[in-house]
Amino acid sequence: MPNRHADTGGARIRACTTDELPRIHFIINDAALAYRGVIPDDQWHEPYMTEPELESEVAAGVRFLGWYSPPGTLLGVMGAQDVQDVTLIRHAYVLGARRRGGIGSGLITALMKATRRPMLVGTWKAASWAIAFYERHGFRPAADAEALLRRYWTISERQIESSVVLARRQT
Repeated sequence: MPNRHADTGGARIRACTTDELPRIHFIINDAALAYRGVIPDDQWHEPYMTEPELESEVAAGVRFLGWYSPPGTLLGVMGAQDVQDVTLIRHAYVLGARRRGGIGSGLITALMKATRRPMLVGTWKAASWAIAFYERHGFRPAADAEALLRRYWTISERQIESSVVLARRQT
């Protein structure tokens, strides 16, 4: 993950710190409202992610990159986790009121520049907007999604059957 500050039209992209977990938690749950009524009902719950779940993700090696708008307000996050021979994109969320403004694109571009490893992202099959976002950034649907989900993620059987994996080879 880049440690330097990236200047993006007045906004800055940088690694998030652990003292920002409450704000990251807020952003994740605000943005995840887009899934309500879209993903299977048995997979939706409020909050979408609890604070202990977020802390567990960080303890498992998920590192968050954040988009900070002047004067330093965190508006979006994207996590990365190195697992075996790949980098997983984890928990990519932008505040609902700030979507479609380039924040997600800025974050994913920074993550792609930060690794040479192949990248994988898992998302809900029903989240067509998320799939389209990753495809715009060079990710392609993986034919062996179920095997990849079993190999690189620790998720329930129900989530496996409701998810897709997109892959991107780094150059």
